[in-house]
Amino acid sequence: MTTSKPQEADPAVRAELARLRDSIDNIDAAVVHMLAERFKCTQQVGHLKAAHHLPPADPSREAEQIARLRRLAENAKLDPAFAEKLLTFIIAEVIRHHERIADAGTAPEPGE
Repeated sequence: MTTSKPQEADPAVRAELARLRDSIDNIDAAVVHMLAERFKCTQQVGHLKAAHHLPPADPSREAEQIARLRRLAENAKLDPAFAEKLLTFIIAEVIRHHERIADAGTAPEPGE
């Protein structure tokens, strides 16, 4: 059995990989922060819905958002099916939060 040692990449290639990976890391951090901000807003929506006895899910709004995100993805040259899967996952998590808020009653939001 022969084992091969990975080739050492040229220093210029390693530098370019490091540059690209730094950009990826920055983008990942921005995505996490944007999702956190999005969930802060959806938590407020959940409290508003619970206070006014509205259902946690809004299928027509969700369908509009999915169609909108698919269009945005197409314009950005991102796979619309991937964008839809991502938004569907996020929506499911938001609905789960809204259901939990509704089950807990209409307790005031933190800071109120």
